[in-house]
Amino acid sequence: MSRIGNKAVEIPAKVNVSISDDGAVAVEGPKGKLSWSLPRKIKATVKDNRVSLVREAETRSVKALHGLSRSLVHNMVQGVSEGFTKHLEVEGVGFKAAVQGSNLNLSLGFSHPILFPIPKEIKIIVVENTKITIQGIDKKLVGQVAADIRRFYPPEPYKGKGVRYVGEIVRRKEGKTVQ
Repeated sequence: MSRIGNKAVEIPAKVNVSISDDGAVAVEGPKGKLSWSLPRKIKATVKDNRVSLVREAETRSVKALHGLSRSLVHNMVQGVSEGFTKHLEVEGVGFKAAVQGSNLNLSLGFSHPILFPIPKEIKIIVVENTKITIQGIDKKLVGQVAADIRRFYPPEPYKGKGVRYVGEIVRRKEGKTVQ
């Protein structure tokens, strides 16, 4: 019994959810459109501003896909109505970020600047040269872009320099001592 899969997804006002016979789910809202195909053994229905997902088999893999499918549909509905954001901060002397056209320019102490191409569906805002905000309607894409930017220079444990999520705690290590 999938507890998450059995919960119905509430559809807020101004959001349209349509499900075709072949399992294609299309969600349209004020922020944009998203679409996704349901797995074969999962069926969905829309009634009374709610999306209900039902599985046709009781195998272990179908039970796992039941909860996953419900979560993905919920994320699609939430994305087109509210959107998703991730916040990063750049820490280190001389480390900075700037948006230049369709690229994010990162100066992270290397001999060259790093140019990160911004996907069309994503909006990146840089405040005070060190605070990066990533916004979009696709939760997976927003998280992936944030992880890709962080991967250029993850926070290091000795001085704490690098790109980190806001609120991320980096355990600091003690450096070498002279004896």
